[in-house]
Amino acid sequence: MRIAMWSGPRNISTAMMRSFGNRFDTAAVDEPFYAAYLAHTGLDHPMREEVLASQSRDWRQVVNQLIGPVPDEKPVFYQKHMTHHMLPEFGRGWIDQVKSAFLIRAPESVLASYVDKRAEVTLRDIGFVEQFEIFEQVAERLGEAPPVVDAADILADPRRTLAALCDALAIPFRDEMLAWPPGRRREDGVWAPVWYQAVEASTGFGPPRGAVSFDALADPLKPIATVARTYYEKMRAYRL
Repeated sequence: MRIAMWSGPRNISTAMMRSFGNRFDTAAVDEPFYAAYLAHTGLDHPMREEVLASQSRDWRQVVNQLIGPVPDEKPVFYQKHMTHHMLPEFGRGWIDQVKSAFLIRAPESVLASYVDKRAEVTLRDIGFVEQFEIFEQVAERLGEAPPVVDAADILADPRRTLAALCDALAIPFRDEMLAWPPGRRREDGVWAPVWYQAVEASTGFGPPRGAVSFDALADPLKPIATVARTYYEKMRAYRL
């Protein structure tokens, strides 16, 4: 069972990787297209050189790893993907060979969190358009909407939302998905020191976060939020 979890940045995607990675039956991989994305775009992200050295820069090789042998021969292979990493140059046909799910978060909250880490942000950086494109690709193949979970629902009721997600993925829910020991994991990307301080200190999903209002955003972020919300609402209509 290969599970591709499609999310944008500044969601609870790493906590979700912790949740699934804490299952005894699951192997996890962290943003496997990150190096290929940086190599193709030339973007100057934190720890760029370390990221480029840690993964294949060839998206085809990455795909072969994702659909090839599962690490440690585990029955479940959880793949944490950032949708903005899926550049137009990268083929998406392989997605038909995995079971996709979608982790969404209100764009206002995403943007407010993102600018704490990087001052500059574009619509492309937060991946809402690409997430919806992949959602449509999967839905068209299945003939129905694939599983969608909202970060706010997970934080409000982790057990109920994760149980519903596991049911939709046809795997058993396990209690160990609700809590994990603090610290780093071997599957964490080398970029963890920049982005993962909060999750490394965590032992489970945190309390629900207050929603960020549109009016609270800086003016340059508002047009981005307006466009992103269109795609968010389309996917949110199918949330579990």
